[in-house]
Amino acid sequence: MVAAARRAIDAVGVAFDWDEVDLGPATERGDDPIPERALASIRDTRIALKGPLETPVGARRNANVELRIALDLFAGVRRCRSFPGTRTRYGDLDVVIVRENTEAEYTGVEFEHGQPETTDMIAFIQAATGKRVRNDSGLSIRTISQGASERIVRFAFAYAAENGRSKITAGHKANIMKFTDGVFLDAARRVAADHPELAFEERIIDALSMQLVQHPAAFDVLVLPNLYGDIVSEVCAGFVGGPGFVPAVNLGEGVAVFETLHGSARHARARATPVAMLLSAAMLLRQVGEDPAGDRLETAVVATIEASGGDAGRLTTEPFTDAVIARLDG
Repeated sequence: MVAAARRAIDAVGVAFDWDEVDLGPATERGDDPIPERALASIRDTRIALKGPLETPVGARRNANVELRIALDLFAGVRRCRSFPGTRTRYGDLDVVIVRENTEAEYTGVEFEHGQPETTDMIAFIQAATGKRVRNDSGLSIRTISQGASERIVRFAFAYAAENGRSKITAGHKANIMKFTDGVFLDAARRVAADHPELAFEERIIDALSMQLVQHPAAFDVLVLPNLYGDIVSEVCAGFVGGPGFVPAVNLGEGVAVFETLHGSARHARARATPVAMLLSAAMLLRQVGEDPAGDRLETAVVATIEASGGDAGRLTTEPFTDAVIARLDG
């Protein structure tokens, strides 16, 4: 799919000096989920087009999480919109999910059940809080900081203002997790007070999930802690044809890594629709100031979806890309 996106970028007339890094099969990366060569390349170029990155079953470190943390790619942006030519329940949907990428359940501090350090931590928790934790438990430390929460919410408000959006919804579970989600919600309220020009609302995550299913068009930009953002992205992708139709970008300070919402599927490589990757390529073009080229590529992708007569999800990598390039050439 990355090769297909590069063909489309070439066809739209923008020349890049590509630094290609092959991460290799997941099973061969072992305990080094992101080779330093890849991190060095992204730090140097400040921009990347990344294919789906697989993490082996049972691996202790997730490759995508490690990449985001290593480069401090704190903002995950996923735009879920419906296209003419896709078979979906919703015909006119355009929702953006802004996900905090570095904290919460993905912090990466865990304790394996039965280990001495886990036993010590369980004893500490009981002594410090008076709450009993089963001795056969595994533990995961969930952290949400004021700094990271305010940073992602400010990003969401800035994104909304720059892209003509009108409303921000903050999802949380602060009614239960008062000292973690409560920090996130307090940050959202503070930032919202600085932006009276944009509508702001807050939703408990379970209620938000129900309301999304009932009436997703009522939402515009959603800003969420890490795990909630991950789940809600998939829910919204389901409204618009699946994750194969959702482009994504992970952003840090002066760094942008463009990718797809969906993960790897080695058994379906040649059959995979490249829609999400091609739309990510259009986003990349705009990121480097090639807005007309990005718009042309996106228009060609959307026209190809519409011309599919509802079968866009069945159009495989090469034929779909060929059709997009034909529109660009025409």
